[in-house]
Formats: sequence, structure tokens, C-alpha cells
Amino acid sequence: MVSFMRCSRKLQHERYRCEWVLARYVLGMLLLVLTAVLSPVAQGNEAEVVAISPELADEHLLLNADIELDLTGELHKAANKGIPIYFTANVEVVKPRWWWFDKVIVKKQMTWRVVYNALTRQWRVGLQDISVPETSLEDALTQIRYIRNWQLMDSAALQEGERYEGRLRLRLDTSLFAKPIQIDALNSSAWSLSTPWKSFSFTYSDGKLVP
Repeated sequence: MVSFMRCSRKLQHERYRCEWVLARYVLGMLLLVLTAVLSPVAQGNEAEVVAISPELADEHLLLNADIELDLTGELHKAANKGIPIYFTANVEVVKPRWWWFDKVIVKKQMTWRVVYNALTRQWRVGLQDISVPETSLEDALTQIRYIRNWQLMDSAALQEGERYEGRLRLRLDTSLFAKPIQIDALNSSAWSLSTPWKSFSFTYSDGKLVP
């Protein structure tokens, strides 16, 4: 009888051990599947805001930013075929308020249009009503990678001693593409290029910006 009880406990212990090993195996397989599914998205998102510098000049609050931006092979092919590529930068500046929602001071966006003309073999970068010729796609992207003197607001609207918080991002703006390309963009991670939001902050004091 004692031997039977020992054998029973041993079998029960082995069963628990097998279940634990099986559970770890299943969890490991799920992690591998998730990695395989999400990795293409991560690979397609090769963009990042690496530096932001707000400044005051000519009675305006200006913004400078450096962005790492690399296009996927699919985007390169599309651009070289003459398909216009659009990028939109979004910026927001708020004044934090502990008793209520933050007060939105600035909410703006800026859109570039990059297009290749096969007849003239020339690239052009359009920003609002201005279109600038460039010799290559890399030169065209330089204007987007280095945002300079983006005018956000009049400096007179800034309040002395107040702390301001902002954030910036850049994204491939597929909403401006032709409808057939928009459909392709929904089904391909190569067209989901976007930076994460990058935060910045400053205090306005004695007519200067203090980090």
C-alpha cells in the first residue's frame, strides 16, 4: 500500500512537470510567432527624430529638427517611377495645467511633396507653393531630414516664467497618395513609415528660451 502511494505521488509529480514543460514550450512558440509577425513592421519603420531645438528669432518661436529617414526598397522604386511621395511633419506645443487639460498653444503640420520627372531626369521637392529642383532622391530628402526655421507662433504670445511642452513627428502621408497606392499602403509595412513622437520642453524667461 505504501509503495502504491509513493508511486502515485511520483506519477502526479511527473504529470505536473510535463505540464510545466509543455506550457513553457507553448509560450516560447507564441513569442516566436509574435516576433515573426511584428518584425516586418519594425523593419519598415526606419525613421526617428534625433534632435529638436526651439529658438526665438524675429519675434517668432521657431523650430529646428534633425530626422533620420531611410526609405524602404519599395518606396525607392515607387519614387523612381515618378510616383509623388508625401511626408507630413506634425508639431504640438501645450502649456501644462495641473487643474485641467493642458492648454494647446500650437498645433501645426507641414507637408513635402517629392517627385521625379523622367523626362527632365530631375527631382523636385515641393513645400506649400515653393518647389525646389534637386539632382537626386537623397538630396531631395535632405530638406525633410533637416527642418529649419519652422515658424510656429509669435513670441509675444509666450508668457513669462511659463513652462511649455511640445512634441514632433514625421510620417509618410499616404492619405495624399493616389487611391490605388493607398490600398497597397494598407496591406504593406513598407508604406507605414513614421517616426515616434519626440518630446521637447522649454521655459520662457526674460525674452529667452530656457531648456
